[in-house]
Amino acid sequence: MWRTRATAACVICRSLANSSYGMKRKSPLQNLHLVSRSIHRPYYPSSKFQRPPLRISIQLFSSLNRLPLRKTKLLNVKYGYQSHRNFWLARLASRLLKLRYLILGSAVGGGYTAKKTYDQWKDMMPDLDEYKWIVPDFIWELDEHIDFEKLIKALPDADDLAKLLPDFDKIGESFTSLKGFFSPGSPGETAFRATDQGYDNDKQYKKVSDKEKIDQLQEELLRTQLKYQRMLERLEKENKELRKLVLQRDDKGIHQRKLKKSLIDMYSEVLDILSDYDASYNTQDHLPRVVVVGDQSAGKTSVLEMIAQARIFPRGSGEMMTRSPVKVTLSEGPHHVALFKDSSREFDLTKEEDLAALRNEIEIRMRNSVKEGCTVSTETISLSVKGPGLQRMVLVDLPGVISTVTSGMAPDTKETIFSISKAYMQNPNAIILCIQDGSVDAERSIVTDLVSQMDPQGKRTIFVLTKVDLAEKNVASPSRIQQIIEGKLFPMKALGYFAVVTGKGNSSESIESIKEYEEEFFQNSKLLKTCMLKAHQVTTKNLSLAVSDCFWKMVRESVEQQADAFKATRFNLETEWKNNYPRLRELDRNELFEKAKNEILDEVISLTQVTPKHWEEILQKTLWERVSTHVIENIYLPAAQTMNSGTFNTTVDIKLKQWTDKQLPNKAVEVAWETLQEEFSRFMTEQKGKEHDDIFDKLKQAVKEESIKRHKWNERAEDSLRVIQHNALEDRSISDKQQWDAAIHFMEETLQSRLKDTESVIEDMVGPDWKKRWLYWIGRTKEQNVRNETKNELEKLIKCNEEHAAYLANDEVTTVRKNLEARGITVDPCLIKDTWHQIYRRYFLKTALNHCNLCRRGFYYYQRHFVDSELECNDIVLFWRIQRMLAITANTLRQQLTNTEVRRLEKNVKEVLEDFAEDNEKKVKLLTGKRVQLAEDLKKVREIQEKLEAFIEALHQEK
Repeated sequence: MWRTRATAACVICRSLANSSYGMKRKSPLQNLHLVSRSIHRPYYPSSKFQRPPLRISIQLFSSLNRLPLRKTKLLNVKYGYQSHRNFWLARLASRLLKLRYLILGSAVGGGYTAKKTYDQWKDMMPDLDEYKWIVPDFIWELDEHIDFEKLIKALPDADDLAKLLPDFDKIGESFTSLKGFFSPGSPGETAFRATDQGYDNDKQYKKVSDKEKIDQLQEELLRTQLKYQRMLERLEKENKELRKLVLQRDDKGIHQRKLKKSLIDMYSEVLDILSDYDASYNTQDHLPRVVVVGDQSAGKTSVLEMIAQARIFPRGSGEMMTRSPVKVTLSEGPHHVALFKDSSREFDLTKEEDLAALRNEIEIRMRNSVKEGCTVSTETISLSVKGPGLQRMVLVDLPGVISTVTSGMAPDTKETIFSISKAYMQNPNAIILCIQDGSVDAERSIVTDLVSQMDPQGKRTIFVLTKVDLAEKNVASPSRIQQIIEGKLFPMKALGYFAVVTGKGNSSESIESIKEYEEEFFQNSKLLKTCMLKAHQVTTKNLSLAVSDCFWKMVRESVEQQADAFKATRFNLETEWKNNYPRLRELDRNELFEKAKNEILDEVISLTQVTPKHWEEILQKTLWERVSTHVIENIYLPAAQTMNSGTFNTTVDIKLKQWTDKQLPNKAVEVAWETLQEEFSRFMTEQKGKEHDDIFDKLKQAVKEESIKRHKWNERAEDSLRVIQHNALEDRSISDKQQWDAAIHFMEETLQSRLKDTESVIEDMVGPDWKKRWLYWIGRTKEQNVRNETKNELEKLIKCNEEHAAYLANDEVTTVRKNLEARGITVDPCLIKDTWHQIYRRYFLKTALNHCNLCRRGFYYYQRHFVDSELECNDIVLFWRIQRMLAITANTLRQQLTNTEVRRLEKNVKEVLEDFAEDNEKKVKLLTGKRVQLAEDLKKVREIQEKLEAFIEALHQEK
């Protein structure tokens, strides 16, 4: 019985020793229990009894990974010897040593020692509540499977154990007697020869367990990396919160000091100026920026949003959303906000309504920048994003590269996108962030070839594989992903290779949920477990840190060289200006516009200095030129055909009333508006001697045209003018001889002008007279000969009847035609009537002029109402009424001009100038020339150089 118990004790101890994880051993007996060791090992009296050192295998865990642990295989117990063999020497030793006492003492002593060690450790252990995140979850679940309280209660007390302990001195003496038994070549060697087979099996299992240990070490390495990654993120989060508090205190003015601009803001200002100065990004602009390129829908915008930690860009399912380059400046700040370069509004990125407004504003700006008939634009949209924990850098998101132009796109869309991408990437200091979709075949990628052309050596390219979760799920061979990451499937080389996950494809996902999903994916991913990817190559957090470090490294290496280049450019431009324009100031486009603006406003003010007399003379003359034809043809001539003065006056009154009600006020307003335009144009285009600068001519002309286009006369002016004109035409009373003579003079001028026009028409009809034919050797055409013969016949008809009516009768037309046919001239009746109209008109005008001479002495008869007089001068009264109406109308229009319309025109000019001042395209179009461009370049280069020097100084101070 006792022999069986002793054997069981040895077996249990050896089993526990073999199943201990990670314990080093030199021989199978080294790890046995204390009691077993006392049996199988000789005793050395010179050495004191020592407790074997406690060996604990410490596994490192991380709450970041939550990786499932491998189940440890229980080692098979190998028996050191067989208990059923009967050896006389073993039986003798067991009796001599009283093994039953040893077994009982070992059990009691081991229990006491375990309880005492447990109590001591429990007291010595610190409070680890704050570090629970380090310990894996399954440790806390052990109490569900093992009842430790029952185990403690089952152990005996310390006093009972002390009574049961044997005399260890006697046991040591017994070990001395067995010294020869365990020595080599002794009979005891034969007793333990049966244990050789068990040891051989133990060595074989050791070889098998080496592979498992390698796997466990790899897992342990991964866990350690992820654990430190988690610790790093936790420290960064605490640092982020602390920096946020410090920035908030500075923002509230707790520290009374003036905050300087951050380095990244200063650098971004330089790039903004360069984007205006050097739109084509030629060799002069070699300042670093991070250029984000990739195929359409490869996840460029999503990567940029993860770096900016906000969903700031418009999204669409499969359609092109990025239609123009978007420059995003990331910087650190107390609040997570975004704002545009040309706007003061801040968008709070922690509020969903502000995020929606920002996405909508970006989409509107993109569509407005695209010209008609195009799909993408080269105009850059500048956006700044500030927030706690953001990496400082400048990124440019470019339109996605496409392989095919689809319906709705401009035919040159593909070429335009290629040219935009090349323009940004050909900058030798630009960092190319190449985005590749991991969920599609690598052979379908277009952007990798383009990047390889721009950066063949890969010295400034960072490769990013997106949608790795879909790639791992769909790709049959995970090693293919490794080949993509390492650049073995592409001819493209790169500084670094990264793999990221930017969400599950749901546009409503938040940044935090995407980050959690990304971390969870990589914790369980085979890519990390099998060491295809390293921990620093995954997650957008690591990508952001790497890109920021590369960006600032490139900035420090190249910024001083670029500052020297702009300094040399400034010297060249200044020398060119001195040689070409030595006496002119260096005025850029905006300064020239302000100068032209002042000149235009001065010229508008000059309109108020025009004298009333000048206004009235111009208005009266222009108005009569506009209405004289109507007065002569439709009022005077029809009324003059009447037989008596009563019918004449009645006809005149009716026609004047109709004319005033329908046409005259509108004509008067048109004349006034045209007169104002002419005077305004005269002041605008009038050269002022040596002070005149022809560089402003196009601008002044455009301002004049736009101002006139916007100006509208007061609509109520016609109603008031109609009443005034009607009252003026109703008056027939001529007060004195001077007004009578003025009316006769006005009538004579009008009739003579009409007679001259009629003579000219008749001459064109009948051809030159005999003097011109002899002097200038000019002949008549066949039609002119016919008309000349017709004219002669019609003149005979008028001589026969001087009081003939204004129209020919049909029988008279027939008579004239027959007389001409008798002389062999065929004439059309319409030609006869047309010729008669001009002949009679000339005859009537000559008669009216003769009547004017007779009426010069008729003022006396007028005062007596032509009583007892054959002279009737009603036509003189008509022209006096017309003349008076013109004078009153001109005076009324002049008052409207000086009091209202000139001021309104001045207001319109100011509005046009303000609109032009905000429209840079207008200014570029209207202010052109070598002088303007040279001054513009010189100003921009000076500004860039000054800002670069300030940036370099701040960069050195930061070092």
